[in-house]
Amino acid sequence: MLVLIFALFDTSRLSAEDRALQYLIREVPRWSKENKCFSCHNNGDAARALYTAIRLGRKVPDKALADTTRWLMKPEDWDHNAKDQKFSDKQLDRLQFGITLIEAMDAGLLKDRRPLLKAAALITAQQNQDGFWPIGGGGALGSPTTHGDTLATVHARRVLKRADPAKYKQAIRKADDWLRLRPAKTVLDAAAVLLALECADDAGALKQRGTCLAVIRKGEAEKGGWGPYVNAAPEVFDTALVVLALNRQAETKEIESWRQRGRAYLTRTQLKDGSWPETTRPSGADSYAQRISTTAWATQALLATH
Repeated sequence: MLVLIFALFDTSRLSAEDRALQYLIREVPRWSKENKCFSCHNNGDAARALYTAIRLGRKVPDKALADTTRWLMKPEDWDHNAKDQKFSDKQLDRLQFGITLIEAMDAGLLKDRRPLLKAAALITAQQNQDGFWPIGGGGALGSPTTHGDTLATVHARRVLKRADPAKYKQAIRKADDWLRLRPAKTVLDAAAVLLALECADDAGALKQRGTCLAVIRKGEAEKGGWGPYVNAAPEVFDTALVVLALNRQAETKEIESWRQRGRAYLTRTQLKDGSWPETTRPSGADSYAQRISTTAWATQALLATH
């Protein structure tokens, strides 16, 4: 009994995933209670990690996600969330909450499909005529919270495909075409494209996958981990996204070794409280939002490859 009690307070005995989940279980509900609104970081990225944990059979207290689940059920309110609309990015909100809605459904906490259909209608209206979903403006490098055009397109495509693949066939096809031709100039884009391709075996997918894997091969740091560019120092967010992308590829010895070294980088960079240092653009800034989202991405990567 004494050993059990000690283990409850000694987080060093917990796995990296469990320490991360303890941190997110505390932080996810705080934002809506303290700020009277819902955020892309706490109620998007971080909530998504907790829903994923539930889907994988891990225990998450109901109160950690109760407010977020109720919010996700009302896509008609997503555009009227922030008190100060000047700081609201409706495109990002729709994508973040839309993809999190899918995770809530996969976790079994949301049964009604109507919110998903409403979310898909909102999201499809944002698609650029070239097939992608613009986020941040000007092709800015994505971050843990803002994701960037490529990752945003991956998420939007998933929402439309899950909602009604027949209805959104043209929008999905345009996204697929754009992703197959997207120049993988950064590690971030290469990983995001790989997430979308999964195990697709058409000619365009095979060519693009080879290009993306070459970028990841070149971009790995000496001791494991990836930064946003092939010559950049490793960052938690970029590494987590690469690990998630590799986890959806056909298994090879090289991919397995990359994935294991990526996991090792994530576990050794975790902080004592269960979080990770925030990945910011440029690196080294302080940001609560980016820390929450960075931690969420790292948690998802570790859960997916446990």
